[in-house]
Amino acid sequence: MMFRKMGGWTGWTGPRRAALLAAGTLALAAASGPAWSAPADSWPTKPIRLVVPYPPGGGTDVIARIVQDELRKQLGQTVVIENRGGAAGIIGTEAVARSDADGYTALFTLSSHTINPAIYKKMSFDTAKDFVPVSLVASLPQILVAHPSFPANDVKELIALAQARPGELSYGSVGSGSPGHIAGELFKLRTHTNLMHVPYRGGGPAINDVLGNQIPLLWVSIPAAAGFVKDGRLKALAVSTVRRSSQFPDVPTMQESGVADFEVDSWYAMFMPAGTPQSIVHKLQHAVAAVVNEPEIKDKLLGQGAEAVGSTPEQLDATVRAELVKWAKLAREAEIHVD
Repeated sequence: MMFRKMGGWTGWTGPRRAALLAAGTLALAAASGPAWSAPADSWPTKPIRLVVPYPPGGGTDVIARIVQDELRKQLGQTVVIENRGGAAGIIGTEAVARSDADGYTALFTLSSHTINPAIYKKMSFDTAKDFVPVSLVASLPQILVAHPSFPANDVKELIALAQARPGELSYGSVGSGSPGHIAGELFKLRTHTNLMHVPYRGGGPAINDVLGNQIPLLWVSIPAAAGFVKDGRLKALAVSTVRRSSQFPDVPTMQESGVADFEVDSWYAMFMPAGTPQSIVHKLQHAVAAVVNEPEIKDKLLGQGAEAVGSTPEQLDATVRAELVKWAKLAREAEIHVD
């Protein structure tokens, strides 16, 4: 496993983020068209398996469970979450790629879906060809948290500490290629520091090690860390986006903390195996858009620091294709790869 200094990169621009967050309204309009054609007229007739390729307790799992019950109500069938963590989401994602394209298996994943192809050279599936996009569900920042005993209380103190102790400090993420990993490597580049990356199999295990003071720092999605920050068991140093989180308005951004040109956004989305009938895909998208635009669900998402999106399949497809190119370029410039 090898990670080297990253090249220059900036995350989504303000207009890009605004367009995605406005997609929910467009999605509802797009979904209100003619009656669905077969086989969606009868689908679903049995429970739907929603594979979350990360362990329970992590940010992806938390967001999936927020929409799970309302999705059941929209579809009239049980939605069963199956956590299949490991290899930065690759194990569970592969399971979906190999599943029958009958509409009864879906993937609920993180934006590492488009990062992994750039750094993992031996994946057994093709991200662009083996999945059909359903909908972007939510968007949110990463948050940098530390154990309360960690000597640095803000980013400036962290930079000074890391520069004084090069190579001695480490940071965790939910896996190589995750948005947290990207945020950590971008931090190293922008601050000229040397921190060791420790990849985990998901947010839950990573947070447990920070809580146990076995690792000092962690870049993770806000849903996975929110409760622990609120009760004082973890302290938040910064968020990764250019805007502060609505859930933690007192936590500064990296740019506000003096780290210029720093933005890492992350998203959650749903996909189905390639070959799934488009009528089913659009019916599921219609249900997702309806769910995330419900005021109660929006509030729950905001409570986790996430903003509802609910895009069309076409909008998610455009995001995936653009990011596959962007992350491949970044990986080449930064010489980041996993053997």
